[in-house]
Amino acid sequence: MKSEGSESLSQARPVCPEVARENRAWVRDLSSDGDQRELASRRLYEVLLRAARAEAGRRGARLRLVGPELDDIAHQAAADALLAICGKVETFRGDCKFTTWAYKFVIFDVAAKVNRHFWQRAGVAFDDEDWERLPARLGIEPESHAESRDLMNAVHRAVDEKLTAKQRTVFVALVLNGMPTDVLADQLGATHNAVYKMMFDARRKLRTALVDAGYLPEQQIA
Repeated sequence: MKSEGSESLSQARPVCPEVARENRAWVRDLSSDGDQRELASRRLYEVLLRAARAEAGRRGARLRLVGPELDDIAHQAAADALLAICGKVETFRGDCKFTTWAYKFVIFDVAAKVNRHFWQRAGVAFDDEDWERLPARLGIEPESHAESRDLMNAVHRAVDEKLTAKQRTVFVALVLNGMPTDVLADQLGATHNAVYKMMFDARRKLRTALVDAGYLPEQQIA
């Protein structure tokens, strides 16, 4: 009787014989017990760690994460990805290299951990360049640099004065810094729907404030 893993491999799209043999070896070794599984896990961890370091470096540069804390994220992501892969190894269909399939786990894990780590750090500040990007992200395009600066200041005031503390956190995280909604929901201990509602209310308050201040026509309130 064929195992679930061998059925998945046999039903997958053909790959070259060498890749197919390698795939079967990974599935067999990671599904076994004792030393065989341990050795395969160590080999796979090294593969995942290289991928995690590369992806963490790419993402960390944009979010100003460097050095030991970034390497720690890579190690954590590789370890968590290995655990997930071992738990799902028999679902592997065999239609690509096993390591290619495994990379998806570690890349997803790195993305989540980099964003979560960045937002957990104390003292994250938003500089003028960050705030200057905010009007465009609201869909507001000023006609000149001077007008852009004035509008940016107006948006900044509205964020400070019109939003509740939680609305301000959600708005700045999602709009200004592009934080993933699932990461923010996890950080706040809130549901996705609650985050979406806070975001909707925050946008509406800001647009109303900008209309009242003469920066937007009334029909742009949404």
